[in-house]
Amino acid sequence: MAESVPVNLPAATNEYERTRVPDSALKGPSSFWGMYAGEHTAGTEFMLGPLFIAWGASALDVILGLLLGNLLAVLTWRYLTAPIATDLRTTLYYKLEKICGRKLVALYNVANGILFCFLAGAMVTVSATAVGVPFPGVRMPTFTDILPTGLAWCIVVVVLGALQTLVAVRGYSFVARISHLAAPWMFLVFVACGLTALPKLASLEPSQIWTGVALGGKPGIGFVGIMLFAWLCNAAMHLGMSDMSIFRYARKPTYGWAASAGMLLGHYVAWICASLLFALEVQRHGESASNAPGPMVFAAVGWAGLICVVIAGWTTANPTIYRAGLAFQGVWPRMSRSTGTLIAGTLATVAGLFPAFAMRLLDFVGIYGTVLAPVGAIIVVDHYYARRFGLVQNWAEQTHATFNIAALLAWLLPIAAFFWLYLRHDIFPSYLTVPVWLTCGLLYILFGRTLLRRPVATSP
Repeated sequence: MAESVPVNLPAATNEYERTRVPDSALKGPSSFWGMYAGEHTAGTEFMLGPLFIAWGASALDVILGLLLGNLLAVLTWRYLTAPIATDLRTTLYYKLEKICGRKLVALYNVANGILFCFLAGAMVTVSATAVGVPFPGVRMPTFTDILPTGLAWCIVVVVLGALQTLVAVRGYSFVARISHLAAPWMFLVFVACGLTALPKLASLEPSQIWTGVALGGKPGIGFVGIMLFAWLCNAAMHLGMSDMSIFRYARKPTYGWAASAGMLLGHYVAWICASLLFALEVQRHGESASNAPGPMVFAAVGWAGLICVVIAGWTTANPTIYRAGLAFQGVWPRMSRSTGTLIAGTLATVAGLFPAFAMRLLDFVGIYGTVLAPVGAIIVVDHYYARRFGLVQNWAEQTHATFNIAALLAWLLPIAAFFWLYLRHDIFPSYLTVPVWLTCGLLYILFGRTLLRRPVATSP
């Protein structure tokens, strides 16, 4: 069933999309520590830190909620994602094809790829806010902007999107190298931003920075919301097993601890520093303050900050475009990964033209995580519990089927309930991610036992 990659391809272009990663291609720990530090100390941090102030979080909510939530995220990567990835050494998409069949996994891959493109597009937006600062003709987006802010904005986004796509096309090794080189410097700039903003604030009292009062009548977010968001903002990567595509290159499952570099440096320290930057903007401009990263950072640390914002957007967009390219390549296996990455980069660039994805990132990452994460529960059930519950492991591969109805129902029914609750009752998306994930796994056991036929026995 597998289509092997031609052996005459140079190693740099062989990404083993439909084969097990060989021992000769495994990577040492530095590739993973650098990549996670770079990817998660990056563009999203400039957008998410300010949102905690805008959504009315208190100081205690931020400090303790982020600490516990990020610890849960690291444990999920280490003890769930990394062990399965190093056992199988295949991409998420190829593993799903073995379970769900080509037709169903194509549907998932399209949804997966598009949502990743939207996330990458938000990071293109972040980088563009820095490039646009020296040019008065580039109007910066604000919380309320949905559409492109002008022709100059569009030109900046298109150029940045094209460059970021070219990096992602080079493959995992090149993407990891860029992150590894950029991460230490970016973290220092985040810290410099926070330290520069502190003495300019009217009060250093934490309760005066994170006031617990939302701006503009927005609904508040408390300790539980922040804790769940910190844990589940990357649910598609760990609970959803997307980072199987990354950790399949790891020699040991203990490399899953590398996620702690991103969670501690990015999703804790950098988020808090970004909050301080926005607190300074609120002090200066009140509720009309803009959270566009470029102007905020330029006001704090000048040109070094602008360079950091550009690179921060890159180090998130590059691996995200890479993942999206793998998803599209999974839909059309005969298409090269490079072509899939070019398609992903084009969609990400178009999404980057629209500031709404970046300005409403709290809701967006909660939605995309809750939509994509449940398939990870299907993989967990298939990998660890199939025999215990009488299921056929790798059902589609064993039966030569192209569509797993049990997997479709187990995935879509909880998601339908999620969207009903989210749209009807305005529930914060991260509250629902784990219930949807668990329900999907339980339903796959139920439907797998009742709806799936058994493979036909063949005579020896």
